[in-house]
Amino acid sequence: MNVDKTKRIISKYGIYFVFIIMVMAMSFASPVFLTARNLMNVIRQVSVIGLISLGVTLVIISKGIDLSSGSVLAVAAVVAASLGQTGDWHAKMFPNLPEMPVIVPLLAALAIGLICGAINGTLIAKTGIPAFIATLGMMVSARGLALLYTDGRPVSSLTTSYQYIGQGYLLGIPVPVIIYLAMAFITWVLLNHTKFGKNIYAIGGNIHAAEVSGVNVQRNLIKIYAYAGLLAGLAGMVLSARVNTGQPGMGVSYELDAIAATTIGGTSHSGGIGTIGGAFVGALILGVLNNGLNLLGVSAYWQQIIKGCIIVGAVIIDMRKNAKKK
Repeated sequence: MNVDKTKRIISKYGIYFVFIIMVMAMSFASPVFLTARNLMNVIRQVSVIGLISLGVTLVIISKGIDLSSGSVLAVAAVVAASLGQTGDWHAKMFPNLPEMPVIVPLLAALAIGLICGAINGTLIAKTGIPAFIATLGMMVSARGLALLYTDGRPVSSLTTSYQYIGQGYLLGIPVPVIIYLAMAFITWVLLNHTKFGKNIYAIGGNIHAAEVSGVNVQRNLIKIYAYAGLLAGLAGMVLSARVNTGQPGMGVSYELDAIAATTIGGTSHSGGIGTIGGAFVGALILGVLNNGLNLLGVSAYWQQIIKGCIIVGAVIIDMRKNAKKK
């Protein structure tokens, strides 16, 4: 095997090698790490950030950014939770509302996420303002909306069927993991086997060339951000179901973790480059890192510093790779 071929393999699959090395290192560092219970716990915890990172991957491939995911998660969570409370709860948000089937809060969470994402996309596509500014505005507004909706109080006492979304098991697998895997597959199909996916890569690669070739850039941008919002809304439902409450303070900095996951997974902030497989492994790397450092008793403050260094390192590597290609 020649040197160039080896470099190509490392460039393409390096993130998977890093993940394997991390798992091996953590298994030696802590005997608890490789237990079935701990590994299942890692995957369950990753599922919420993972769902958000799937949408963020599409956004970054299109050479955009989404800072609103955590706040959209929060507003979707509190709205869904308010529709999923038990009928006999004394502090019910809507006292005259009977217990609703779980599909109602689920559809509400998805609708909230979709609307917030579509607003982001419309602002970016129709006004031309930078994605950073549009989604920053949504981040602040959605958080305020969540606080206004709940008056700053948690929404508790959720029905058993609601809690099942975040705490239940199906064939021995946690339901959040099943939801994450299903959405990862759907997103992979969208990105790799549909015209929409091809348009995302085209927009990220060269937006002007995409327009010339007949791609409706504005419509596709709205779709991209709407889909990212939809996944953030779904993540809000899953998280609130897991902790049995919807809180307006949920999801703080989750958008940064999602950006970190997709960046670590090889999605280029220069646009036009990225895979769902990479984002999936990137989320797992963050999950393994957080879990391993917790098992080793590393301070949460140091964990933040380490995570920040990893993000910066991933971007530097990405920039160097792109510079070499040019």
